[in-house]
Amino acid sequence: MKLPELAGLALAAVARLITGAQGHWYGAPPKAEQRIYFANHQSHFDWVLIWAALPRDLRSVTRPIAARDYWTRSKLKHWITREVFNAVYVSRTRTKDASGVGSDDEDPLEPLMEALRHGDSLVIFPEGTRGNKVDPAPFKAGLFHLAEAFPELPLIPAWIDNVQRVMPKGEVVPVPILCSVTFGKPLVLFPGESKQGFLERARNAVMALRSVH
Repeated sequence: MKLPELAGLALAAVARLITGAQGHWYGAPPKAEQRIYFANHQSHFDWVLIWAALPRDLRSVTRPIAARDYWTRSKLKHWITREVFNAVYVSRTRTKDASGVGSDDEDPLEPLMEALRHGDSLVIFPEGTRGNKVDPAPFKAGLFHLAEAFPELPLIPAWIDNVQRVMPKGEVVPVPILCSVTFGKPLVLFPGESKQGFLERARNAVMALRSVH
């Protein structure tokens, strides 16, 4: 067993020890198929918790989205996200040329599209940034564009409960708190559905899961 795999098993064990990392499946049982998981976002620990809640055989083909500016800031963060989680790095801001104009060549969705074309599953957070409120912030357009480009893929909503108390914004040391991830029924983009209508429906599907159990 290679070092990244051993590190992954250790991190999953630590996540379960700290949080319980309980996964509850309603309408979308764990299955070895390509999927897009989307969830609320309140902590840097979110995608670790989802990853740990997945069955072991699904982790190797499920890639989290990681902000390049944060997760490549140190050699350790970069190694963990690259070698252990096989994360897809995205830029939160587009690069600008000398005139101050954003470059159209820097499409933040392209790394996600490439991973999906490769056959990987993804874990994404459509809010785009961590929130500190009970309800998720309005979803950004990325999930809609992925659903348009890959209409055959199941879109699995997930509600992460209590993780903001494990690692609140600004903290670096996790606190032991029982957490759970609830996975819901898959969504599809309806023919002719508007971007705003789809994003509201997807956000509602995530919020509805907090009262399932």
